[in-house]
Amino acid sequence: MFVIKYGGNAMKSLELRRAITQEISHLRAQHQVVIVHGGGPVIEQNLKARNIPSEFKRGLRVTTPEVMDVTEQALTRLSKELAQDLGQAIGLSGRDMQLLLGDTVAEDLGRVGLIHTVNTDLLRQLLSIGITPVIACVGTDQNGEPLNVNADWAAGAVAGALNAPIIYLTDVDGVYTRYPDPESLAPELTRAQIQQGIQEGWIAGGMIPKVEAALHSLEKGAPSATITSGMRSGVLEQAVAGQSGTRIVP
Repeated sequence: MFVIKYGGNAMKSLELRRAITQEISHLRAQHQVVIVHGGGPVIEQNLKARNIPSEFKRGLRVTTPEVMDVTEQALTRLSKELAQDLGQAIGLSGRDMQLLLGDTVAEDLGRVGLIHTVNTDLLRQLLSIGITPVIACVGTDQNGEPLNVNADWAAGAVAGALNAPIIYLTDVDGVYTRYPDPESLAPELTRAQIQQGIQEGWIAGGMIPKVEAALHSLEKGAPSATITSGMRSGVLEQAVAGQSGTRIVP
């Protein structure tokens, strides 16, 4: 089994998105697959259409009830579209049979949440009858109210709960030790090496939240996490074989 986190920035092109879903379809011939997706660009587009401003704190979108409403609508529709592209799949969110339960993380962020419980029984039942779950990163709290969840962390929670390796399809090729030298792409890193990289500065900027999300998935129970590019076709099967991106292990 593999969990695939499909990033919003990696699906801006409809042609590329459909090429990636075709690769996922091929992968299902040999493996069970669960997809968790983001959708930042789609959310932003929908907010602008309603003249709702975006505000970020600590890298997270401040989620007022109005922003939450738009976010949930956008991500739910995207999950249905991805499931349709994939075929033999179903679009889900945290509202479905309490799939993703969590709590808000900070008062000043509004409805931003972190997942603590995943309904793995639902996912395993769907997989057992050949249906691929495609999960939007919307959770619910104990009162059934929606939560806007960072897709990297939501995917990590799902992978951990299923004890499955996770592949982060994002907009970068992996972790470089001497960015942007392509020869310095690290095929594998441990937690200790990542911590060293952050201290020494060769892991910096937008790569820090990516590796932190990967380490979070390991803490939750995933055996490994691979960061690789979803910006070109042909990468997914290579990542499964350990021939693409950076594989992060305990």
